Amino acid sequence: MTPTPPTPQPSSSRSALSRMRGHLIGTYGLLALTALLILVFSLALPNTFPTLANLSSVLSAQSIPAILALGAMIPIVTGKFDLSIGYGLGLAHVMVMHLLVGGGWPWPFACLVVILGGGVVGALNGVIVEFAQIDSFIATLGTGSMMYAVTGWITDGARIVPGPEGMPPAFTGIYGSTFLGLPAPAFYVLALAVALWLLLERLPLGRYLYVVGSNPRAADLVGIPTRKYSIYAFAGSGLVVGFAGVLLAAQQQIGNPSVGLEYLLPAFVGALLGSTAIKPGRANALGTLVAVAVLAVGLAGIQQLGAEFWATPLFNGATLLLAVGLAGYSARRRLRSAATTVRGRRRSADISGGHSETRPSSPP
Repeated sequence: MTPTPPTPQPSSSRSALSRMRGHLIGTYGLLALTALLILVFSLALPNTFPTLANLSSVLSAQSIPAILALGAMIPIVTGKFDLSIGYGLGLAHVMVMHLLVGGGWPWPFACLVVILGGGVVGALNGVIVEFAQIDSFIATLGTGSMMYAVTGWITDGARIVPGPEGMPPAFTGIYGSTFLGLPAPAFYVLALAVALWLLLERLPLGRYLYVVGSNPRAADLVGIPTRKYSIYAFAGSGLVVGFAGVLLAAQQQIGNPSVGLEYLLPAFVGALLGSTAIKPGRANALGTLVAVAVLAVGLAGIQQLGAEFWATPLFNGATLLLAVGLAGYSARRRLRSAATTVRGRRRSADISGGHSETRPSSPP
């Protein structure tokens, strides 16, 4: 008896499986890469890497870059870029030290003023971009240079050093304290990521920001004020940068006018690489958190393996190029998938229409 040949799988089923496989890889690929890096470095460095001390060190060292990456992500949602965040971080931490050391302000009030000031500066960035119609790259690079000038004016090019009594312990405890055995800044990062996830994924404001970023003309047509929401995004970024500046001041406990710019590249690497995970093709908070975890694990591993000092900027630069490439690929893939879906629906509609036209009429 001749065996029955296997029934060929329909092309629609194969394409559906391919899309599902691509979706799973795009959504959870970075998360799987994080787990793989942890496994590899744990096997290579069994005495130092898989330890609670190393975990605490990584979480503490990467908390400020992670917060700054979440801040950089917010304007990216609307299709804009804020290159002033590195300068803003430097200005915010210097302002905190200036108010505490030079002005004698109570530390909670000084921190609050600096965070709100960061929001105001971010809103001004948004106004310049939207109403002056200047590209966000150029506008925020210009305002960032002005922030750097203000930082130099405040410090007169010198460090702000506290007196013999030092900084208030409650203030330094913002960064140096622990909770459940882990550094407190790690929980700030987690709380901020969850708050931004709720804002962007579950509230109308977040949906409006995504619409503005994906198709500003369509947003205008449906009545969404694109300028207003873009300014909101820049203001939100400024608030986050101000908070990061407070943490940086609590960490360093001196005002250094040259600090800030080295945080710019890791922040954008995390934000752009995060747009390829969890919600591939668009910037999102949880994806940014996963991307920061990949960067943190990778940097900690190569440094413990004895890499030279130049390995860190090399790693960040290469990862930025990879992030931009993957983000562009994810966006093009989404567009192709949407176009394929539309063509399939049109073809089904044409077939249905053809059948309805050739259907014989029922006899009287």
